[in-house]
Amino acid sequence: MSNGSEHEDPVIDFRGVGLTYPGPPPVTALQPTDLVVHRGEYVTITGPSGSGKSTFLNIAGLVDAPSCGRYLLDGADTTDLSDAGRAGLRGSRIGFVFQSFHLLPHRSALENVVLAMVYNNVPRRLRPGRARDALRRVGLGHRIDATPTTLSGGERQRVAIARALVARPSLLLCDEPTGNLDTATADSVLELLDGLHRDGMTILIITHDPSVADRGGRTLSIRDGRLAEGPPAPDLRTAS
Repeated sequence: MSNGSEHEDPVIDFRGVGLTYPGPPPVTALQPTDLVVHRGEYVTITGPSGSGKSTFLNIAGLVDAPSCGRYLLDGADTTDLSDAGRAGLRGSRIGFVFQSFHLLPHRSALENVVLAMVYNNVPRRLRPGRARDALRRVGLGHRIDATPTTLSGGERQRVAIARALVARPSLLLCDEPTGNLDTATADSVLELLDGLHRDGMTILIITHDPSVADRGGRTLSIRDGRLAEGPPAPDLRTAS
């Protein structure tokens, strides 16, 4: 599967990538998959619970290593990397945004974003300035000293997005980023992601929400560990 201009360097390049847990019995969580995501694409992936979305995300995010195939991230072959090597590449090239924010509750917004740079080899003297810039970019320049316990859900997600952006990654991976937000707040977060995409960020969102999936420029679906282009087909077994 590919999209975009062929001369662009892919950010994600899956070549027969799959994952089977050994068992017994063996369980295939992701069928061997070919996928190219070009720089600047906005891709959404949707599918039911247990379909393989989390497995795909963990492989794309270099959390798990595939059991077959090759994964090139920004042209770097990750196939034979050690755990430490994957962690280093993950920290420098990928920003994560999660449904549950994962912020330290008694640290300020600024501190939460600064802490994301501790393992990214960003010089200590540069960290506060970069964190302030990231928070301003997501519209929270006036809330840098606030702790997550005093922030709304939408503000907490914006802090999480700032934390993901501060290392200047090649890829923003979002796992159900609006799952804990009301409709109005979710729309404001999605508008922020739209803006980041317009600025050139490569974004991949995992979601079960069709309205979120529709925001992407390209939608993929996953079912039973099989990734396919386009939204999922209706499940005729549940149709009335």
